[in-house]
Amino acid sequence: MGDTSIRLFLETPLRAGIFVPVSEAQAHYLAKVMRLEAGDTLRVFNGVDGEWLARVGAMGKKSVSLLVQNATRQQEREPDCWLCFALLKRQKTDLVVEKATELGVSVIQPVITARTQGDHVKLDRLRAIAIEAAEQCERLAVPEIRPPLKLPQLIAAWPERALYVADERRTAKLLRFSAAPSALLIGPEGGFTEEELEGIGAHPLVTRVSLGARILRAETAAIAGLALLLAADP
Repeated sequence: MGDTSIRLFLETPLRAGIFVPVSEAQAHYLAKVMRLEAGDTLRVFNGVDGEWLARVGAMGKKSVSLLVQNATRQQEREPDCWLCFALLKRQKTDLVVEKATELGVSVIQPVITARTQGDHVKLDRLRAIAIEAAEQCERLAVPEIRPPLKLPQLIAAWPERALYVADERRTAKLLRFSAAPSALLIGPEGGFTEEELEGIGAHPLVTRVSLGARILRAETAAIAGLALLLAADP
């Protein structure tokens, strides 16, 4: 039987008829938390080969192997949207990573600014949060999570991509959907300094945007901004 609502991200190629191992943590999750047994089914994906139905094969105390059976969904083209955000306290950073993954960003770039609340982050933990979010929200890919960059480094090395900067002064036009490669930059609690705003504003690919009529907390601004930027008309 099994529960095909269970989805598991695997970092291995997927094709019909092959056995693939899972990590020790995933084996514990499948056997002890979800109570799956040999012969049960679930869905697996790797961000490249689409989604597949898999059947639980051999089960050991700390290991589980899966037999990949048939494709259930083809890999989809996703929005080419990045989120760059000033690091927040741990719980709020975790929330931003989770919701950005659910909303569909392709890259998550933490940024260190003059008013950033921290300059260190455990990338493995953030990736685990992103993987779990992708598993639960039916997404077929997991965003890349990059090491933190200082704001001047980010701007100096910025690629050919529109960069929308949230303007808490609300003097700019409301952010709208963009199908082109783009990114959203969210500042820290307390906002960017005047010097930072001057440096950001001097870049030719930067556009200041409004996220609405109210001043939002940084984590709310990231979520609301991405919702606006990724909200294509039906």
